[in-house]
Amino acid sequence: MSETATTADAPEEGESRRDFLLIATSAVGAVGTALAIWPLIDSLNPAADVLALGSTEVDLAPVKVGQSITIKWRGSPVFIRRRTADEIEAARKDDGADLPDPEADADRVQKAEWLIMVGVCTHLGCIPLGQKRGDSKGEFGGWFCPCHGSHYDTSGRIRKGPAPTNLLIPPYVFLTDTTIKIG
Repeated sequence: MSETATTADAPEEGESRRDFLLIATSAVGAVGTALAIWPLIDSLNPAADVLALGSTEVDLAPVKVGQSITIKWRGSPVFIRRRTADEIEAARKDDGADLPDPEADADRVQKAEWLIMVGVCTHLGCIPLGQKRGDSKGEFGGWFCPCHGSHYDTSGRIRKGPAPTNLLIPPYVFLTDTTIKIG
């Protein structure tokens, strides 16, 4: 009786082999399926040229006080202005003015001397004047959109005209004192 009980409890050689073959076949099938599907999944990732447009680094060292530069980020112009002490003071003084889209100057900049904003009028998508020396800077010394008459101050806030909001501030970080990463 003890011999029969031991042989009945022990699995047959065919069953253990069958279990091994089932597990091995399933594992190989799962790996094969993953390898076959991977190119499809990888093709859904954005292309390298699209990823490159997602962020850009800018060296601010050559920009002098009072100078503006324009760079391109995600197909839009970005205005970078190294503001003078007078421009910073005017922007801070205007914090208390009656603004259509109230926003403090300190909330729009990370470092007071650097104003970084998307250079697209929030009314109909025009590009405001004010980046070049001879451009009209509007009534408030910042930027002026001649298409419909929107006037922005030295902090890029809408002060007069049909634009509903301030010029947008893109996401950016200072990597060093003179280098920023936008996006």
